[in-house]
Amino acid sequence: MNTTIRFKLSFMMFLEFFIWGGWFVTLGTFLDKNLTASGPEIGAVFSTQSWGAIIAPFIIGLIADRYFNAERILGILHIIGAILMYQMYNATNISVFYPYVFGYMVLYMPTLALVNSVSFNQMGDPEKEFSSIRIWGTLGWIFAGVLISYFFHWDSQASTANGALKNTFLLSAIASLVLGLFSFALPKTPPKNQSTEKVKVSEILGLDALKLLKDKNFLIFFISSVLICIPLAFYYQNANLFLSKIGVDNPTGKMTIGQASEVLFLLAIPVFFKKFGFKKTILVGMLAWTVRYLLFAFGNAGELSFMLILGIALHGICYDFFFVSGQIYTNSKAGEKFKSSAQGLITLATYGVGMLIGFIVAGQITETYKTNGLEDWKMIWTIPAVIAAFVALLFILLFKDKNSASSQQN
Repeated sequence: MNTTIRFKLSFMMFLEFFIWGGWFVTLGTFLDKNLTASGPEIGAVFSTQSWGAIIAPFIIGLIADRYFNAERILGILHIIGAILMYQMYNATNISVFYPYVFGYMVLYMPTLALVNSVSFNQMGDPEKEFSSIRIWGTLGWIFAGVLISYFFHWDSQASTANGALKNTFLLSAIASLVLGLFSFALPKTPPKNQSTEKVKVSEILGLDALKLLKDKNFLIFFISSVLICIPLAFYYQNANLFLSKIGVDNPTGKMTIGQASEVLFLLAIPVFFKKFGFKKTILVGMLAWTVRYLLFAFGNAGELSFMLILGIALHGICYDFFFVSGQIYTNSKAGEKFKSSAQGLITLATYGVGMLIGFIVAGQITETYKTNGLEDWKMIWTIPAVIAAFVALLFILLFKDKNSASSQQN
């Protein structure tokens, strides 16, 4: 991979996650403070991410794997996404906001698989090379959070009360337009499956990747991916709102500590893969979710604030050791023809089905443990901690793997 291609892929990843981090982190606080949404309403808005992820494999399988270059599809989706994001910026109530965020997520979630496909297509050894590209996505997310908290101060108590968080949507709309245009300059990523044979419906929709589920280990990984995303949804939906409500200053900026740790642990993934294998690497990620939520449950903004910071800092292990490792594992299992479909499938399992259930549960749990506008955060965080521990136990007992990730290749 030459320097020019590396720069293009890195900038693509930076913008991809800058866009997401630029509005999604503060979404729960915006909905609660500025649109006065209830717990279930907030859960419904967050679940649009999941509906987008559920639809994503169909878009990827129909287009990216068969007919059109992945980088061109990426560009079109982000340009249209910029328009929808601008409409979210202008929305004044939840009923107006919801259709736009739903449409946006249907377009955005497929891009997560597309940026991976564009990247993997340029790599000879993804297990070693992908981390150094993906790390720029983390840096993009961090930069967005730093801008919001420390440069624009949109998440301060006063600015939040004045509705300043709406500006996060304008920021992300601009970045989405930039990435949309830039995508047409990315390395060409032609469809892998260009067979002239009669196309089956299952192939058109990208469902060929479901064949991977015949492998018992991959099936256990898939099921665990669905289940672990139930507790994960609690973090996306409640973390910023939680920190804001208990009086933590610059909550969005402090949450970038998690992405900073993600940078460090992302670089450690190749080492863990080689020394400990896929199973132990991903298991550490699962257990980290339990520890994080217990720290949130018993920490506070005063003398125990270090527990909150530590819980945030665990994000590198929570995210990288599960999601990034899972992406690499999936890529190694997929084979050459259906890598895009396989990435779409794992997106379906995690950001789709798992989080859809998780956001519904998180919304209901948050509303259940709210009295006179005050949440019982100890219970709200203890419940997902228990769920994460259960999933880790399930994975320990059922997943059988060799020590090297490379042994997973077909």
